[in-house]
Amino acid sequence: MIQYPTPSVDGGSFAAKRCVGDVVIVSADVFRDGHDKLRAVVRYRAPGERRWSETELDQTDAHLDGVRWAGSFEVDRPGRWLYTVDAWTDVFRTWRDELERKLAAGQDDLTGELSEGVVLLRAALERARAKEDRALIAGALGALGAAGALGAAGAAGGLGAAGAVGGNGAADAVGGNGAADALGALAGGSRPEPATHDVVLGAELLAAVERAQERHGNVTLNPPIAIEVDRVRARFGAWYELFPRSWGGLAGVKEVLPAIAELGFDVVYLPPIHPIGVTNRKGRDNSLTAAPGDPGSPWAIGSSEGGHEAVHPELGTAEDVLALTSAAREAGIEIALDYAIQCSADHPWLSEHPEWFHRRPDGTLKYAENPPKRYQDIYNVNWDTPDWRALWNELLAVMLHWVALGIKVFRVDNPHTKPFAFWEWLIGEVHARDRDVVFLAEAFTRRAVMRHLAKIGFSQSYTYFTWKNARWELTEYVSELAYSGEQEYFRPNFFVNTPDILHAYLQHGGRPAFEARLVLAATLSPSYGVYSGYENVEHTAVREGSEEYEHSEKFEVKQRVLDGPLLPLMRTLNEARRANPALQELSNVTFLDTANDALIAYAKQSRRNTLITVVNIDPHQTQEGLAIVPASLGLPPAFGVHDLLTGERFQWRIGPNYVRLQPGVRQAHVNLVEV
Repeated sequence: MIQYPTPSVDGGSFAAKRCVGDVVIVSADVFRDGHDKLRAVVRYRAPGERRWSETELDQTDAHLDGVRWAGSFEVDRPGRWLYTVDAWTDVFRTWRDELERKLAAGQDDLTGELSEGVVLLRAALERARAKEDRALIAGALGALGAAGALGAAGAAGGLGAAGAVGGNGAADAVGGNGAADALGALAGGSRPEPATHDVVLGAELLAAVERAQERHGNVTLNPPIAIEVDRVRARFGAWYELFPRSWGGLAGVKEVLPAIAELGFDVVYLPPIHPIGVTNRKGRDNSLTAAPGDPGSPWAIGSSEGGHEAVHPELGTAEDVLALTSAAREAGIEIALDYAIQCSADHPWLSEHPEWFHRRPDGTLKYAENPPKRYQDIYNVNWDTPDWRALWNELLAVMLHWVALGIKVFRVDNPHTKPFAFWEWLIGEVHARDRDVVFLAEAFTRRAVMRHLAKIGFSQSYTYFTWKNARWELTEYVSELAYSGEQEYFRPNFFVNTPDILHAYLQHGGRPAFEARLVLAATLSPSYGVYSGYENVEHTAVREGSEEYEHSEKFEVKQRVLDGPLLPLMRTLNEARRANPALQELSNVTFLDTANDALIAYAKQSRRNTLITVVNIDPHQTQEGLAIVPASLGLPPAFGVHDLLTGERFQWRIGPNYVRLQPGVRQAHVNLVEV
């Protein structure tokens, strides 16, 4: 029986996720009736390959008489990998185990058991291919034959047990009638020499036979289980979001790319860059009437100047997009683009494909709304249109248009309000053409919906991180993401703020709150992001109780430059993330006791790399406590740490370590363990 294989999502209904270079650890329960010994392997196949490779599985809980087996293989290319598990009865190990137990029990006459061993060895010799294996197996057969024929007396014909193995005895024993003679001699009842037992119980002989023997009663886990392997950017990266119109258009963004790259950011994310509708255009602060010169919301896509495949003429041209993505590659950075399936009233699709939109019985268009929010300048497509195939194909063409211009990362706007089947199809179609494309789901909705979007193909996802501010909330939520099973398919991206989300914690906490949240996002999640203005501690809401920014950049142009007091901290954190593998993973976090709920502490470990982070989540008061390092981390009783935020070094130890964090002076430690 082969049961409960991992990694597996919903019993294999969806693919687990990994990135290029990851080692996939496969485990499963493997057992059978009776006491026979088993062997198992994981068999795996890379994308585009016909041949299956395999790796041995080892029993991980044998000391508990358990049934869990595990092994691993490395994934070295993107695409859909398959794996399965094979298990069979190891007849030679079973025979060997029985012989060992009988010897340990003091049984004398084992000639019958040894005769069974001759049969097994003879079958293995016929199958063995390696010269070394054949010599070992033949030697064992010779030892059995000589011991049975000569007994304790020893020298008839000039061959003792040693001679049978060392000289020509091995060949003599198996060549011609040697094996048959051995069977006959053993049946005669002579007690074999102890040296014979040593030969047949040897570890080298066991390995040789297991390489050669038939897989008796082989069972295969069926159907195989899929693993989707992405490039590393799908799991790891620091994102910086900006509105191009506030930076001098696409040319201005291109000019600032080297500085953003120097800060250690991996992705520059652009909201929609398409023409903006005039009808019902929103004014500043989301007013219903736009004043002359008001640019409107970039999410109200489409005008007489074009739709989803066009570039707003005030931002640049398609050639400017190509130049931007080329410059980004040279700077070691990527451009992400917003993919928003919605239209202004002036979008060409409304006249070309009126059947793609909702109309009320009185003929009026139904604009988008999510009470109490209303989007009078935006219209959603009708997913139930009879012409849905044409709609789907057009939306695919839109994305492939931007992929051709060098965009390989997309932040998808509100995917939870569109059909799951569409996303599964679209992502599959895009990946069939370009497997490097990464999809970020901007879905703040029910957990089941967010999880399902991840299962059907989204590379990573926005999360509830913005609203998790207490120690217990962070501990509970990150533990869920890292250890509940979601880690097999749900990759989080911890954005500290967005143009839509300015949490009350940031509104009222000042710079210490911004520092605390930045450190938490950058050290807890492999992917995190900031929206421009964060570095300047922009914290004023449009009104108390709202998460909307005052004078929101969604509705007006700002004059942005890359400055601000938090840029050095961003650079330091991004450098630490790139230099330390422990910060590039999710499921390696251990939360530590602190003896103070205003302090949160956690260790992350990977490949002999350990970091211990402590953050004061109270932005108003100094907090003291104890970061209690458990022995289970495997660190020495005493060790040095290097605070990557300040450059200071301290002596820490297993057990309690005193910590004092004062807002305005030191908000956090990010300690690299030096051992």
